[in-house]
Amino acid sequence: MIGLIAFVTMFDQYDLALFSLALNQIQAELMIPEAQLGGLGAIVRMGALPAFLFTVIADRLGRRRVLLFTIAAYTLLTAATAFAPDARTFVVLQFLARTFAVAEVLLAYVVIAEELDPDVRGWGIGALAALSSCGHGLALLAFGMVDSLPMGWRALYLLGLPPLLLLTFLRRALPETRRFEAQQSAQRTGTVLANALRPVVGLIRMYPGRFVAIAGVIFLLNFAENAAGFFGPKYFQDEHGWSPAQFAILGVFGGFLGIFGSTIAGRWSDRYGRRRIVIIFLAAHPLFVIAYYNLFGYALAPLWICGVFSGIGSGVVLGTMGQELFPTSYRSTAAGARMIAGTLGGVLGLGVEAVLYGIFGSHWTAISVLVLLALLAPLIVAAFLPETSGRTLEEISPEV
Repeated sequence: MIGLIAFVTMFDQYDLALFSLALNQIQAELMIPEAQLGGLGAIVRMGALPAFLFTVIADRLGRRRVLLFTIAAYTLLTAATAFAPDARTFVVLQFLARTFAVAEVLLAYVVIAEELDPDVRGWGIGALAALSSCGHGLALLAFGMVDSLPMGWRALYLLGLPPLLLLTFLRRALPETRRFEAQQSAQRTGTVLANALRPVVGLIRMYPGRFVAIAGVIFLLNFAENAAGFFGPKYFQDEHGWSPAQFAILGVFGGFLGIFGSTIAGRWSDRYGRRRIVIIFLAAHPLFVIAYYNLFGYALAPLWICGVFSGIGSGVVLGTMGQELFPTSYRSTAAGARMIAGTLGGVLGLGVEAVLYGIFGSHWTAISVLVLLALLAPLIVAAFLPETSGRTLEEISPEV
């Protein structure tokens, strides 16, 4: 199951990585002014917001059906992006593609969390994250050849079609989760409207303190760190003169080391506790990012790798806790709501970065100032989130 889900998730991660990687080439061909890059990036990221609707639907109709639909949609929209004639069309297509890609990712993690046993849940989600991250590696390999491809950056988007070929097989091979089927059997009563709204009502009524705490952490992290990830490839090329091929080599080999942060963090969180491990990773990541944007020479590549390692690791453990803290009746909806918090944080962060760029005249200084705020995240986790490792989902978050 992890292999099936990871394969299709790998390609939506491929799509999500392309805009940032090929930013210089897309900007040049579509004639996008420098001052508008942050704004356009923010608009594309806002495409994640409608994904919330699909997470609510998945709590009513099932994870499997909605997951298959989102796979088909994001694949077709990614391919359509290759033929965008102007910046406006490009942004619209990428906005819609992000909607379905984000919905697919959210549901993939819900499925894994609901199917795995407590003692390996952190490892399983970490393994899915590691395999999915290969999509970034695939994007980097393709990006390394962008200057020699017949259609340039447009050819990169056409390479996102393979999941469409697997849909027939996935329809037969991908089961519905046992927890969802059991929960649906216990909730057959009620009107159509009441059943449709039940996940949203549950989100508001059950465990509101947990949601506010974890959504606050996710909002803060995205607000402080999204600009750092968005401008990372541009920083290598503009500030240090790296070619796309050079950055691709670093991304593939360095990223291969970095993504071990997901499985290591997941396994450590199973063994030593989620809170302890996520606090360590959350504290380390902004320090690596600040150093990366302010140091030069041989330190640059190791700092980038350490930033990837700590960023993926903290995301895996925080994502595992996010799945565990809420009941099956609205687990998918809660994932969508957390995504909204993260998306709004990321969009606002990019907007603030644009303002700071006007003040400092440097993206890199603006990013360094923003990232300092991420140091508040481990303090929130320590103060407000409970330990979840080693317990069943029903023990952690029983239906109320």
